Amino acid sequence: MTTILVTGATGTLGRQVAERLRGQGADVRGLSRRSPSYAVDLRDGRGLDAAVDGVDAIIHCASAPRGGDDRAAGFLIEAAKRARVPHLVYISIVGVDRVPLGYYTVKHRVERMIEDSGIGATIQRTTQFHDLVLSVVSGAAKLPVLPVPAGVSVQPVDSGEVAGRLAALAAGAPAGRVPDMGGPEVRELTGLAAAYLRATGRKRRVVPVLLAGKAYAAYRSGGHLSPEHAVGTVTFEEFLARRHRRTG
Repeated sequence: MTTILVTGATGTLGRQVAERLRGQGADVRGLSRRSPSYAVDLRDGRGLDAAVDGVDAIIHCASAPRGGDDRAAGFLIEAAKRARVPHLVYISIVGVDRVPLGYYTVKHRVERMIEDSGIGATIQRTTQFHDLVLSVVSGAAKLPVLPVPAGVSVQPVDSGEVAGRLAALAAGAPAGRVPDMGGPEVRELTGLAAAYLRATGRKRRVVPVLLAGKAYAAYRSGGHLSPEHAVGTVTFEEFLARRHRRTG
């Protein structure tokens, strides 16, 4: 039986990755700060050696937008090297090398750390998840109007489809950086915000807002998009409908 360690196993993506792997018959070690079996805080790395010992692959889903991903990756890489783990799969973001955003810069640094580690690795970049778009527009909808960054389009992808891709990659040989995985449609944020309002029956005026800064300019120019790799199949409307069925 294949043994695979999943970091961030209680998160939106990691939880689904673990479920997919178990469905395929793998022995899954779900690592997170709150895991009953492998409670590891990647910020200090304590307990990692026991968690990685004897695994056939690691799928690294844990991430902290507030910072520290590079430090956590350093601990994970060193533990994997000590344990001679043959395959490390890392989930990254389309545009980490084009959008000058702090979080993206750190994700790109982690990519390079993994590539330089000597460990057999696979790096998968994806566009933003539907879940992230939903979080942004639902939070903004608490205001009297719904503000969104003007001129910005996104290409949201279903996190369940990404989970399936990562599980498949972990079952194969290390492949380096593989082709990007994008959602099925490139859509303006204004249109996605309107779709959210329709799906929830809320009435707000969607207001495009011009922002300043190099990161915003990179988003407006599409640095975070990958239309040539629109391999996802679940649209944002389908994602919303599925969420409504679950919560309704």
